[in-house]
Amino acid sequence: MNMTHYMQLLADNQPWNLLIFMAIPVVLAETLAITELYILFTRKLHGFVWLLNRIAGAAVGVYFIGIIAYLLATAVIPITKAGEWRTVIDMVAVGSYLIGGLPLIWIAFQEFGLVNKSLTQEGKLKVHAICVALFLVFGHIAMISGMLDPVLLGYQGSVHSMDAPMPAAHAH
Repeated sequence: MNMTHYMQLLADNQPWNLLIFMAIPVVLAETLAITELYILFTRKLHGFVWLLNRIAGAAVGVYFIGIIAYLLATAVIPITKAGEWRTVIDMVAVGSYLIGGLPLIWIAFQEFGLVNKSLTQEGKLKVHAICVALFLVFGHIAMISGMLDPVLLGYQGSVHSMDAPMPAAHAH
């Protein structure tokens, strides 16, 4: 089966790419989402959960600034210049992953007081919740499309079958 660049990124350099591009941002984002729900239901705008929410929001946003800058420079621009996208499936997977980071960056900007300064605490809570929802939507689009085989839309890459015989090992 062929892979999108998204899945290839996660599969390469194990376990580091999986940790850097999936585990760390997802743990931070899920911490943000879970604490967000707690805050929305309890309206406790103080205490440990509120502080954890603010720290996770700031951290994941800053983290995604780095991820987006790195992937644009090392993957998106070179793949685009070389015309090596593996159909629209590949572009949707990578694009959705990168776009999903933007609402998290907005949350970090809000936490640092760079945006939404005039909003009430209630208004800022709404922005947080909307941004978390947008991240979840784009993140899931990225994961689902990233797992698709680009051959479905005509990609002509090499096909690897699980039933194909393995090449013989060379004795040294």
